[in-house]
Amino acid sequence: MNEQTSRMSRRTNGGSAQEQLRQIMSDVDTLEEVFRSERAVLRRRAMSLPGGTLERLRQLHSRLDALSISLISRQIELRQLRALAETTALINSTLDTNSVLNQVMDTVVQLTGAERGYIMLTNKVTGALEFRVARGVDREQLSRDEFIVSNTIINEVYTTAQPVLTDNARADPRYQSMESIVGYQLRSILAVPLIVRGEVIGVVYCDNRALTAVFKDSELNLLTAFANQAAVAIENARLFEAVRAQLAEITAMRDLVDSIFTSVISGLITLNGRDEITAFNHAAETITRLSAHQVIGMPLFAVLPYLRQPLAQRMAAVRAGETQARLEFEVTPPEQGRRIWDASISPLSGSGGSVVLVLDDLTEQHERESQLTEARRYVPLALVENLRSEDLANLGGQMREITVMFADVRGFTQFSEQLEPEKLMEIINRYLSVASDSINLFEGMVDKYVGDAVTGLFNTQLNPQGDHALRAVRAALSTIMDVEALHEVLAGDEQLYFGIGVHTGTAVLGNVGSAERREFTAIGDAVEFAKLLQENAEKGDVLLSPETYEAVKDHFDCEALAPRKTKNRPDFTVMYRVVGMKR
Repeated sequence: MNEQTSRMSRRTNGGSAQEQLRQIMSDVDTLEEVFRSERAVLRRRAMSLPGGTLERLRQLHSRLDALSISLISRQIELRQLRALAETTALINSTLDTNSVLNQVMDTVVQLTGAERGYIMLTNKVTGALEFRVARGVDREQLSRDEFIVSNTIINEVYTTAQPVLTDNARADPRYQSMESIVGYQLRSILAVPLIVRGEVIGVVYCDNRALTAVFKDSELNLLTAFANQAAVAIENARLFEAVRAQLAEITAMRDLVDSIFTSVISGLITLNGRDEITAFNHAAETITRLSAHQVIGMPLFAVLPYLRQPLAQRMAAVRAGETQARLEFEVTPPEQGRRIWDASISPLSGSGGSVVLVLDDLTEQHERESQLTEARRYVPLALVENLRSEDLANLGGQMREITVMFADVRGFTQFSEQLEPEKLMEIINRYLSVASDSINLFEGMVDKYVGDAVTGLFNTQLNPQGDHALRAVRAALSTIMDVEALHEVLAGDEQLYFGIGVHTGTAVLGNVGSAERREFTAIGDAVEFAKLLQENAEKGDVLLSPETYEAVKDHFDCEALAPRKTKNRPDFTVMYRVVGMKR
């Protein structure tokens, strides 16, 4: 008796319900064996057990068996419900659609004991059902080609929003005529709709190709309950991804606008109806020397008070209906000094009085204009003026009569061998400057420097002159006289002389060079003949061709000479050395 009491105490105090039930059934079996053995003893003594004792024990055993089966079924259902709750919490913890789908599919296979699971979702653009994920019992990912299903059952579930359960599809009269079921040997099939707010967004499909009666009403109810939760999780993930995609698109568009706004070379400032700054690009920061984070949200005239006087009335006019206002004005921003700004004010349509202010700093441009004005003191006026004229259209090439002055330093080669490079360049530049200044003085154009030689052109498209021969000879004589003045400040061993040739003739003038670098020059015999005259000149000589002599003989005394070098030119028989000016 004590042993039985101890066993019952252990059953009461420990062990699961199923273990306790198994122990009770074992005790009943033991009691039945005891009664059977005692019955034989009692019979030998002409006695017997109370009537129906063994039968009642067998009935008790049968009831315990039924209770055990029911308990096992309820424990399986309880485990499924616990797994359902855990998995539902898990799939609702992520917003990645693919992760949610894979977790849903793994749970479906686990809860139902299916061989394969499959999910189709509605394409939000086309409205058609699309394959999304398929899993096997080992959680292996299956491709669409590996997963042959009954489209009839899927379409039925999708259109009716009702689940389908068949424990033997081949024998089910509803589907015996379906080729996919017969041809692919489909047996146990369970499919439920995914429904969110009354709308079917997809279908969950499970099957077993080998076994019948795999799915029961319990699996159907369980999967239906799970599908309702899974549908919400799937839809939430899809909505989140759609929002995230829209946000990424909006962010990309914003970044593009910001990039464009930032890259504009003019200062851009947008203002709302209260004149508060709503945007301030990088160029505006550079012009005003204020950072965007300092001024965004602030009234314009509070951060840039010196703009009130020139802009306040014009901004009011634009808000009153004026299409655009533009003005140039002087300001004196702190720590910048006097600046010249150009402002354009335009309305932003449909924005409640908002305007955009475009600022450009013209200070450097005005300074360059001033420098150009100053340069006119040093560059021939005709050249400067013609650089702005329509004659520039002829720079592609034009044949015209010009006078060429070619000046070369005599004895420079021998002289250059005795000096350091720095000293040599200093001295030769002084001589070339004398010749260049003389050419500019008489409004010639310095064509080029070639070593110790310089060429001047008169009567080009850039400096048209009726008396170009006279100007060229005067420039040559001015060069000779200025060299003599230079000798007064140079050491004796640094004193050099020019030999100059002047010729009047036709040449082609225009731009030559590459696309990257071009220069205006003269090409033709006029240049070559001036150079030949220069080669015949002695120290301090100015030699003229017959053509130039005819043009200036009334102004200069000249001496006719036979050329020492002719370069086999039969027409070169005489040249003229300028002796001085006629009284």
